[in-house]
Amino acid sequence: MNRIFRVISALILVGVVAACGSTPPARTTTVNKFRSYDGPPVTQIVVNKGDRRMHLVSGRTVLKSYNISTGNQPIGHKQYEGDGRTPEGTYFINRFNPNSRYHLSVGISYPNTQDANLATLAGLRPGGDIMIHGLGPEGRAINRPDWTAGCIAVSDDEIEDIYAMLRPGVPIFIYP
Repeated sequence: MNRIFRVISALILVGVVAACGSTPPARTTTVNKFRSYDGPPVTQIVVNKGDRRMHLVSGRTVLKSYNISTGNQPIGHKQYEGDGRTPEGTYFINRFNPNSRYHLSVGISYPNTQDANLATLAGLRPGGDIMIHGLGPEGRAINRPDWTAGCIAVSDDEIEDIYAMLRPGVPIFIYP
Protein backbone atom coordinates (compact mmCIF):
# COMPACT_ATOMS: atom_id res chain seq x y z
CA MET A 1 0.00 0.00 0.00
CA ASN A 2 2.80 2.41 0.93
CA ARG A 3 4.65 1.59 -2.32
CA ILE A 4 1.52 2.26 -4.39
CA PHE A 5 1.08 5.61 -2.64
CA ARG A 6 4.71 6.55 -3.45
CA VAL A 7 4.30 5.53 -7.11
CA ILE A 8 1.08 7.56 -7.49
CA SER A 9 2.70 10.54 -5.74
CA ALA A 10 5.73 10.33 -8.05
CA LEU A 11 3.50 10.22 -11.15
CA ILE A 12 1.57 13.28 -9.96
CA LEU A 13 4.84 15.13 -9.31
CA VAL A 14 6.16 14.25 -12.79
CA GLY A 15 2.93 15.57 -14.32
CA VAL A 16 3.15 18.81 -12.35
CA VAL A 17 6.79 19.36 -13.29
CA ALA A 18 6.05 18.63 -16.95
CA ALA A 19 3.15 21.08 -16.94
CA CYS A 20 5.43 23.82 -15.59
CA GLY A 21 8.18 23.24 -18.13
CA SER A 22 7.52 25.97 -20.64
CA THR A 23 5.87 29.33 -20.95
CA PRO A 24 3.16 29.40 -23.59
CA PRO A 25 2.95 32.28 -26.04
CA ALA A 26 0.50 35.13 -25.65
CA ARG A 27 -3.01 34.04 -26.46
CA THR A 28 -6.39 35.43 -27.32
CA THR A 29 -9.29 33.95 -25.41
CA THR A 30 -12.94 34.78 -25.62
CA VAL A 31 -15.12 34.20 -22.58
CA ASN A 32 -18.65 33.71 -23.82
CA LYS A 33 -20.28 37.13 -23.91
CA PHE A 34 -17.98 38.68 -21.29
CA ARG A 35 -14.36 39.50 -22.10
CA SER A 36 -11.46 38.56 -24.28
CA TYR A 37 -7.77 38.77 -23.47
CA ASP A 38 -4.92 39.34 -25.88
CA GLY A 39 -1.75 39.73 -23.87
CA PRO A 40 1.09 37.91 -22.16
CA PRO A 41 0.15 34.61 -20.55
CA VAL A 42 -0.47 34.49 -16.82
CA THR A 43 2.29 32.19 -15.55
CA GLN A 44 1.33 32.30 -11.87
CA ILE A 45 -1.12 33.73 -9.38
CA VAL A 46 0.13 35.02 -6.03
CA VAL A 47 -2.38 35.48 -3.20
CA ASN A 48 -1.52 37.18 0.07
CA LYS A 49 -4.43 36.45 2.41
CA GLY A 50 -3.21 38.82 5.13
CA ASP A 51 -3.09 41.77 2.73
CA ARG A 52 -6.28 40.62 0.95
CA ARG A 53 -4.49 40.92 -2.43
CA MET A 54 -4.19 38.69 -5.48
CA HIS A 55 -1.67 39.27 -8.28
CA LEU A 56 -1.75 37.77 -11.79
CA VAL A 57 1.86 37.49 -12.94
CA SER A 58 3.60 36.81 -16.26
CA GLY A 59 7.22 35.86 -15.65
CA ARG A 60 8.33 38.59 -13.22
CA THR A 61 5.77 41.16 -14.31
CA VAL A 62 2.56 41.75 -12.37
CA LEU A 63 -0.18 42.08 -14.98
CA LYS A 64 -3.08 42.85 -12.64
CA SER A 65 -3.69 43.06 -8.89
CA TYR A 66 -7.00 42.75 -7.07
CA ASN A 67 -8.44 43.28 -3.62
CA ILE A 68 -9.98 40.01 -2.47
CA SER A 69 -12.32 38.54 0.09
CA THR A 70 -11.42 35.17 1.62
CA GLY A 71 -13.05 32.57 3.83
CA ASN A 72 -15.12 33.67 6.83
CA GLN A 73 -12.31 32.34 9.07
CA PRO A 74 -9.43 34.11 7.31
CA ILE A 75 -6.53 32.99 9.53
CA GLY A 76 -4.95 29.59 8.96
CA HIS A 77 -4.87 26.89 6.30
CA LYS A 78 -8.05 25.06 5.31
CA GLN A 79 -8.11 21.77 7.19
CA TYR A 80 -11.55 20.30 6.61
CA GLU A 81 -14.90 20.89 4.98
CA GLY A 82 -16.87 23.65 6.64
CA ASP A 83 -14.01 25.31 8.52
CA GLY A 84 -14.48 28.57 6.56
CA ARG A 85 -10.77 28.86 5.77
CA THR A 86 -9.07 29.55 2.46
CA PRO A 87 -6.29 27.05 1.67
CA GLU A 88 -2.62 28.03 1.87
CA GLY A 89 0.06 26.49 -0.32
CA THR A 90 0.62 25.67 -3.97
CA TYR A 91 -2.31 24.64 -6.14
CA PHE A 92 -3.29 24.86 -9.81
CA ILE A 93 -6.14 26.27 -11.85
CA ASN A 94 -8.12 23.22 -12.92
CA ARG A 95 -11.58 24.21 -14.18
CA PHE A 96 -13.84 27.03 -15.33
CA ASN A 97 -17.54 27.51 -14.60
CA PRO A 98 -19.39 30.04 -16.78
CA ASN A 99 -22.65 29.28 -14.93
CA SER A 100 -21.47 29.94 -11.37
CA ARG A 101 -23.96 31.36 -8.90
CA TYR A 102 -21.19 33.89 -8.19
CA HIS A 103 -21.21 35.25 -11.77
CA LEU A 104 -18.17 33.26 -13.02
CA SER A 105 -15.73 30.98 -11.23
CA VAL A 106 -12.28 29.48 -11.73
CA GLY A 107 -11.42 26.27 -9.87
CA ILE A 108 -8.41 25.79 -7.59
CA SER A 109 -7.06 22.25 -7.22
CA TYR A 110 -7.68 22.00 -3.45
CA PRO A 111 -7.50 19.45 -1.88
CA ASN A 112 -4.12 18.08 -2.85
CA THR A 113 -2.96 14.69 -1.58
CA GLN A 114 -1.49 16.13 1.62
CA ASP A 115 -4.69 18.09 2.38
CA ALA A 116 -6.83 14.99 1.84
CA ASN A 117 -4.56 12.82 4.00
CA LEU A 118 -4.52 15.30 6.90
CA ALA A 119 -8.30 15.60 6.93
CA THR A 120 -8.74 11.83 6.69
CA LEU A 121 -6.35 11.27 9.60
CA ALA A 122 -8.51 13.63 11.65
CA GLY A 123 -11.62 11.68 10.64
CA LEU A 124 -12.93 14.57 8.53
CA ARG A 125 -13.54 15.36 4.88
CA PRO A 126 -11.15 17.92 3.31
CA GLY A 127 -13.87 19.72 1.40
CA GLY A 128 -13.36 21.04 -2.07
CA ASP A 129 -14.91 23.24 -4.71
CA ILE A 130 -12.52 26.07 -3.82
CA MET A 131 -12.75 28.78 -6.46
CA ILE A 132 -11.82 32.29 -7.46
CA HIS A 133 -15.22 33.83 -8.16
CA GLY A 134 -17.23 37.00 -8.47
CA LEU A 135 -19.79 38.26 -6.03
CA GLY A 136 -23.05 37.34 -7.69
CA PRO A 137 -26.25 38.37 -5.89
CA GLU A 138 -25.24 36.61 -2.65
CA GLY A 139 -21.86 38.32 -2.34
CA ARG A 140 -23.24 41.75 -3.20
CA ALA A 141 -25.72 41.39 -0.31
CA ILE A 142 -22.98 40.71 2.26
CA ASN A 143 -21.24 43.69 3.79
CA ARG A 144 -18.05 42.28 5.33
CA PRO A 145 -14.57 41.58 3.95
CA ASP A 146 -14.29 37.83 4.54
CA TRP A 147 -17.51 36.05 3.74
CA THR A 148 -16.83 33.02 1.52
CA ALA A 149 -16.78 29.39 2.64
CA GLY A 150 -13.05 29.27 1.71
CA CYS A 151 -12.98 30.71 -1.80
CA ILE A 152 -11.33 33.87 -3.08
CA ALA A 153 -13.86 36.50 -4.18
CA VAL A 154 -13.44 39.57 -6.39
CA SER A 155 -15.99 41.87 -8.03
CA ASP A 156 -18.09 40.57 -10.92
CA ASP A 157 -16.28 42.94 -13.28
CA GLU A 158 -12.87 41.67 -12.10
CA ILE A 159 -13.76 37.97 -12.42
CA GLU A 160 -14.59 38.59 -16.08
CA ASP A 161 -10.98 39.75 -16.67
CA ILE A 162 -9.51 36.95 -14.55
CA TYR A 163 -11.64 34.29 -16.26
CA ALA A 164 -10.41 35.47 -19.69
CA MET A 165 -6.76 35.69 -18.64
CA LEU A 166 -6.31 32.28 -17.00
CA ARG A 167 -5.88 28.81 -18.43
CA PRO A 168 -5.82 25.35 -16.82
CA GLY A 169 -2.56 24.43 -15.11
CA VAL A 170 -1.54 27.93 -13.98
CA PRO A 171 -0.04 27.59 -10.48
CA ILE A 172 -1.56 29.59 -7.64
CA PHE A 173 0.53 30.32 -4.56
CA ILE A 174 -1.58 31.21 -1.53
CA TYR A 175 0.27 32.74 1.42
CA PRO A 176 -1.01 33.55 4.94
